[in-house]
Amino acid sequence: MPFSVCFVCTGNICRSPMAESVFRARVEDAGLDGLVVVDSAGTGGWHEGDGADTRTVDVLRDNGYASGHVARRFLPSWFSRLDLVIALDRGHLRELRRLAPTAADASKVRLLRSYDPAAGDDLDVPDPYYGGTGGFEECLDMVEAASEGLLAAVREAVEEAA
Repeated sequence: MPFSVCFVCTGNICRSPMAESVFRARVEDAGLDGLVVVDSAGTGGWHEGDGADTRTVDVLRDNGYASGHVARRFLPSWFSRLDLVIALDRGHLRELRRLAPTAADASKVRLLRSYDPAAGDDLDVPDPYYGGTGGFEECLDMVEAASEGLLAAVREAVEEAA
């Protein structure tokens, strides 16, 4: 069974689809495609069925990433099939841990930037939705920086499970 990672932000149209696209590319580049499944969701359902924000799509495309995203809401029943639930900020972390049916499920929730040693105590990826393209580019920089550490952790987990 593949190792499963789900990125979660508020509406699943900006930060989490960006993280999903970047991490999926890292997984493929590392030769872990098929061993690791990557997706994303939102804590709320406001944008269910919508594509990613056009600014997210533009920044991803301009940096060589694919995006064929459709927003959806995170459901607590998913915890049973997920190995890691990656929150994009502390608010998402609290909400996801509250939704977790068990303590073991709550322990699957981590902050994305906790995988970036350079992040220090600043572990939130700011929501770029109400700003301009610069906020989306900053979001991408943070996601890319954390993706390397996350990939190392996931690779280790996959190798231990083999």
